[in-house]
Amino acid sequence: MQFKSQLVSTAKRSDRLAFAYEIKMQKHGLTALRYRPSFFLHSYMSQIQLLEKFITHVYPLTEEELEKFLSIWEPLTVKRKTIISRAGETERNLYFVTEGIQRVYYHDEQEREATIVFTYAPSFSGVADSFLTQTPSRFFAETLTPSSFLKTSFQQLDSLMKQYHNIERMIRILSNAAFAGVLERMIEIQCFTAEEKFKTLLKRSPHLLTLIPHKYIANYLGIDATNFSKLLAKIRI
Repeated sequence: MQFKSQLVSTAKRSDRLAFAYEIKMQKHGLTALRYRPSFFLHSYMSQIQLLEKFITHVYPLTEEELEKFLSIWEPLTVKRKTIISRAGETERNLYFVTEGIQRVYYHDEQEREATIVFTYAPSFSGVADSFLTQTPSRFFAETLTPSSFLKTSFQQLDSLMKQYHNIERMIRILSNAAFAGVLERMIEIQCFTAEEKFKTLLKRSPHLLTLIPHKYIANYLGIDATNFSKLLAKIRI
Protein backbone atom coordinates (compact mmCIF):
# COMPACT_ATOMS: atom_id res chain seq x y z
CA MET A 1 0.00 0.00 0.00
CA GLN A 2 2.81 2.42 0.85
CA PHE A 3 4.56 1.78 -2.50
CA LYS A 4 1.26 2.29 -4.36
CA SER A 5 0.67 5.53 -2.47
CA GLN A 6 4.14 6.75 -3.46
CA LEU A 7 3.44 5.98 -7.12
CA VAL A 8 0.20 7.94 -7.02
CA SER A 9 1.91 10.85 -5.28
CA THR A 10 4.72 10.89 -7.87
CA ALA A 11 2.23 10.81 -10.73
CA LYS A 12 0.27 13.74 -9.29
CA ARG A 13 3.47 15.75 -8.79
CA SER A 14 4.53 15.05 -12.39
CA ASP A 15 1.14 16.23 -13.61
CA ARG A 16 1.44 19.48 -11.64
CA LEU A 17 4.99 20.12 -12.89
CA ALA A 18 3.98 19.36 -16.46
CA PHE A 19 1.03 21.76 -16.21
CA ALA A 20 3.25 24.49 -14.75
CA TYR A 21 5.74 24.02 -17.61
CA GLU A 22 2.97 24.26 -20.22
CA ILE A 23 1.88 27.55 -18.67
CA LYS A 24 5.47 28.84 -18.91
CA MET A 25 5.58 27.91 -22.58
CA GLN A 26 2.31 29.72 -23.27
CA LYS A 27 3.60 32.84 -21.51
CA HIS A 28 6.61 32.82 -23.85
CA GLY A 29 4.33 32.50 -26.86
CA LEU A 30 5.41 28.98 -27.85
CA THR A 31 2.75 27.73 -30.23
CA ALA A 32 1.93 24.09 -30.84
CA LEU A 33 2.54 24.32 -34.58
CA ARG A 34 5.97 25.87 -34.32
CA TYR A 35 7.48 24.32 -31.20
CA ARG A 36 5.76 20.92 -30.78
CA PRO A 37 5.11 21.45 -27.04
CA SER A 38 4.27 17.77 -26.47
CA PHE A 39 7.78 16.81 -27.60
CA PHE A 40 9.45 19.42 -25.39
CA LEU A 41 7.18 18.57 -22.47
CA HIS A 42 8.19 14.90 -22.65
CA SER A 43 11.88 15.88 -22.79
CA TYR A 44 11.46 18.30 -19.88
CA MET A 45 9.76 15.69 -17.70
CA SER A 46 12.51 13.16 -18.47
CA GLN A 47 15.08 15.72 -17.33
CA ILE A 48 13.08 16.47 -14.16
CA GLN A 49 12.92 12.77 -13.34
CA LEU A 50 16.70 12.51 -13.71
CA LEU A 51 17.17 15.45 -11.34
CA GLU A 52 14.71 13.95 -8.85
CA LYS A 53 16.54 10.62 -8.88
CA PHE A 54 19.86 12.39 -8.35
CA ILE A 55 18.86 14.55 -5.40
CA THR A 56 16.91 11.74 -3.74
CA HIS A 57 20.22 9.93 -3.29
CA VAL A 58 21.75 13.05 -1.74
CA TYR A 59 19.19 13.94 0.90
CA PRO A 60 15.51 12.97 1.40
CA LEU A 61 13.03 15.81 0.97
CA THR A 62 9.37 15.86 1.87
CA GLU A 63 6.81 15.75 -0.95
CA GLU A 64 6.20 19.49 -0.63
CA GLU A 65 9.91 20.33 -0.54
CA LEU A 66 10.66 18.09 -3.53
CA GLU A 67 7.91 19.62 -5.64
CA LYS A 68 8.99 23.15 -4.75
CA PHE A 69 12.60 22.32 -5.59
CA LEU A 70 11.80 20.69 -8.93
CA SER A 71 9.48 23.53 -9.97
CA ILE A 72 12.26 26.15 -10.19
CA TRP A 73 14.16 24.44 -13.03
CA GLU A 74 13.74 25.07 -16.74
CA PRO A 75 15.33 23.32 -19.75
CA LEU A 76 18.23 24.67 -21.77
CA THR A 77 19.89 23.14 -24.84
CA VAL A 78 23.11 24.55 -26.33
CA LYS A 79 25.56 23.70 -29.11
CA ARG A 80 29.15 22.50 -28.58
CA LYS A 81 31.80 25.14 -27.78
CA THR A 82 29.25 27.45 -26.17
CA ILE A 83 30.46 29.61 -23.28
CA ILE A 84 27.81 29.42 -20.55
CA SER A 85 29.82 31.32 -17.90
CA ARG A 86 32.53 33.95 -18.39
CA ALA A 87 35.42 35.08 -16.20
CA GLY A 88 34.79 38.48 -14.67
CA GLU A 89 31.03 37.93 -14.52
CA THR A 90 29.00 36.69 -11.55
CA GLU A 91 27.46 33.25 -12.04
CA ARG A 92 23.71 33.80 -11.86
CA ASN A 93 22.61 30.26 -12.78
CA LEU A 94 23.12 26.73 -11.56
CA TYR A 95 22.99 23.98 -14.18
CA PHE A 96 22.05 20.33 -13.87
CA VAL A 97 23.52 18.35 -16.75
CA THR A 98 21.20 15.88 -18.46
CA GLU A 99 23.26 15.38 -21.62
CA GLY A 100 26.72 16.27 -22.93
CA ILE A 101 30.15 17.12 -21.52
CA GLN A 102 31.38 20.50 -20.29
CA ARG A 103 34.51 21.91 -18.72
CA VAL A 104 35.34 24.73 -16.31
CA TYR A 105 38.69 26.32 -17.10
CA TYR A 106 41.04 29.19 -16.26
CA HIS A 107 42.46 31.44 -18.98
CA ASP A 108 44.54 34.58 -18.50
CA GLU A 109 45.99 37.43 -20.56
CA GLN A 110 49.24 35.49 -21.02
CA GLU A 111 47.28 32.76 -22.83
CA ARG A 112 47.84 30.29 -19.98
CA GLU A 113 44.98 27.86 -19.69
CA ALA A 114 44.08 25.14 -17.20
CA THR A 115 41.06 22.85 -17.30
CA ILE A 116 39.78 22.62 -13.73
CA VAL A 117 36.97 20.09 -14.00
CA PHE A 118 34.79 18.21 -16.47
CA THR A 119 31.06 17.85 -15.87
CA TYR A 120 28.59 15.42 -17.41
CA ALA A 121 25.23 13.82 -16.68
CA PRO A 122 23.96 13.44 -14.07
CA SER A 123 25.71 16.23 -12.16
CA PHE A 124 25.65 19.96 -11.54
CA SER A 125 27.66 22.35 -13.67
CA GLY A 126 28.69 25.99 -13.78
CA VAL A 127 31.15 27.98 -11.69
CA ALA A 128 30.16 26.90 -8.21
CA ASP A 129 32.16 29.36 -6.09
CA SER A 130 30.89 32.38 -8.03
CA PHE A 131 27.31 31.07 -7.85
CA LEU A 132 27.33 30.39 -4.12
CA THR A 133 29.11 33.63 -3.14
CA GLN A 134 27.60 35.81 -5.90
CA THR A 135 30.99 37.33 -6.67
CA PRO A 136 32.76 37.71 -10.03
CA SER A 137 34.20 34.47 -11.39
CA ARG A 138 37.81 33.77 -12.38
CA PHE A 139 36.76 30.91 -14.61
CA PHE A 140 34.98 30.10 -17.84
CA ALA A 141 32.51 27.26 -18.33
CA GLU A 142 31.92 25.89 -21.82
CA THR A 143 30.26 22.95 -23.52
CA LEU A 144 32.58 20.50 -25.27
CA THR A 145 29.70 18.58 -26.88
CA PRO A 146 26.07 19.49 -27.61
CA SER A 147 24.54 19.72 -24.15
CA SER A 148 21.19 19.76 -22.41
CA PHE A 149 20.61 21.18 -18.95
CA LEU A 150 18.06 22.13 -16.40
CA LYS A 151 18.90 25.56 -15.03
CA THR A 152 17.75 27.70 -12.15
CA SER A 153 18.74 31.12 -10.83
CA PHE A 154 20.50 32.00 -7.61
CA GLN A 155 17.48 34.06 -6.51
CA GLN A 156 15.10 31.12 -6.88
CA LEU A 157 17.36 28.64 -5.12
CA ASP A 158 18.32 31.06 -2.35
CA SER A 159 14.64 31.78 -1.68
CA LEU A 160 13.89 28.07 -1.28
CA MET A 161 16.92 27.55 0.96
CA LYS A 162 15.67 30.29 3.26
CA GLN A 163 12.18 28.82 3.29
CA TYR A 164 13.02 25.12 3.64
CA HIS A 165 15.75 23.92 5.98
CA ASN A 166 16.03 20.53 4.27
CA ILE A 167 16.72 22.12 0.89
CA GLU A 168 19.41 24.29 2.47
CA ARG A 169 20.92 21.17 4.06
CA MET A 170 20.85 19.30 0.76
CA ILE A 171 22.73 22.12 -1.00
CA ARG A 172 25.25 22.16 1.86
CA ILE A 173 25.85 18.42 1.44
CA LEU A 174 26.37 18.91 -2.30
CA SER A 175 28.78 21.79 -1.60
CA ASN A 176 30.73 19.67 0.88
CA ALA A 177 31.04 16.90 -1.70
CA ALA A 178 32.33 19.40 -4.28
CA PHE A 179 34.87 20.73 -1.78
CA ALA A 180 36.06 17.19 -1.02
CA GLY A 181 36.49 16.66 -4.75
CA VAL A 182 38.64 19.79 -5.00
CA LEU A 183 40.93 18.54 -2.22
CA GLU A 184 41.24 15.16 -3.91
CA ARG A 185 42.10 16.89 -7.18
CA MET A 186 44.82 18.93 -5.44
CA ILE A 187 46.44 15.73 -4.19
CA GLU A 188 46.41 14.31 -7.71
CA ILE A 189 47.99 17.47 -9.16
CA GLN A 190 50.72 17.83 -6.54
CA CYS A 191 51.58 14.22 -5.72
CA PHE A 192 50.71 11.91 -8.63
CA THR A 193 52.92 11.08 -11.58
CA ALA A 194 51.59 11.66 -15.10
CA GLU A 195 50.80 7.97 -15.41
CA GLU A 196 48.99 7.88 -12.05
CA LYS A 197 46.91 10.94 -13.04
CA PHE A 198 45.94 9.28 -16.31
CA LYS A 199 44.99 5.99 -14.66
CA THR A 200 42.91 7.85 -12.06
CA LEU A 201 41.04 9.67 -14.80
CA LEU A 202 40.45 6.41 -16.68
CA LYS A 203 38.98 4.86 -13.55
CA ARG A 204 36.75 7.84 -12.78
CA SER A 205 35.64 8.97 -16.27
CA PRO A 206 36.74 6.49 -18.99
CA HIS A 207 34.10 7.73 -21.45
CA LEU A 208 35.84 11.10 -21.85
CA LEU A 209 38.53 9.55 -24.06
CA THR A 210 36.06 8.74 -26.82
CA LEU A 211 33.82 11.81 -26.57
CA ILE A 212 36.04 14.91 -26.40
CA PRO A 213 39.33 16.01 -28.04
CA HIS A 214 42.34 14.63 -26.19
CA LYS A 215 43.90 18.10 -25.93
CA TYR A 216 41.39 18.95 -23.20
CA ILE A 217 42.19 15.80 -21.24
CA ALA A 218 45.94 16.47 -21.56
CA ASN A 219 45.39 20.01 -20.31
CA TYR A 220 43.31 18.74 -17.37
CA LEU A 221 46.11 16.33 -16.42
CA GLY A 222 48.82 18.96 -16.88
CA ILE A 223 50.56 16.83 -19.54
CA ASP A 224 51.85 18.05 -22.90
CA ALA A 225 50.47 16.50 -26.07
CA THR A 226 53.57 14.36 -26.78
CA ASN A 227 53.61 12.74 -23.34
CA PHE A 228 49.86 12.22 -23.47
CA SER A 229 50.20 10.33 -26.75
CA LYS A 230 52.90 8.17 -25.16
CA LEU A 231 50.61 7.39 -22.24
CA LEU A 232 47.79 6.41 -24.58
CA ALA A 233 50.13 3.99 -26.35
CA LYS A 234 51.57 2.63 -23.10
CA ILE A 235 48.48 2.08 -20.94
CA ARG A 236 45.92 -0.51 -21.94
CA ILE A 237 42.46 1.00 -21.99
